[in-house]
Amino acid sequence: MTRTALAAALFLSFCTLGACGSSTGDRAISGGAIGAGAGALGGLIVGAPLEGALIGGAVGAGTGALTNENQINLGRPIWR
Repeated sequence: MTRTALAAALFLSFCTLGACGSSTGDRAISGGAIGAGAGALGGLIVGAPLEGALIGGAVGAGTGALTNENQINLGRPIWR
């Protein structure tokens, strides 16, 4: 598997984790954090961890904000 394909697979698999919490704000924050971490790991593989973290954070926050707890539910956020 090439580095780009592996990075894309990691990025997409982590972005599907969406978020945890029941409010839109909680879901956007946790989704952004999950996405930023996944994007940084994927970006590290292809040599651009900062860009990967920025893109992953944006996609994760968007996913968290646009979904509800009936669609994706990872439980209570750790800060609650």
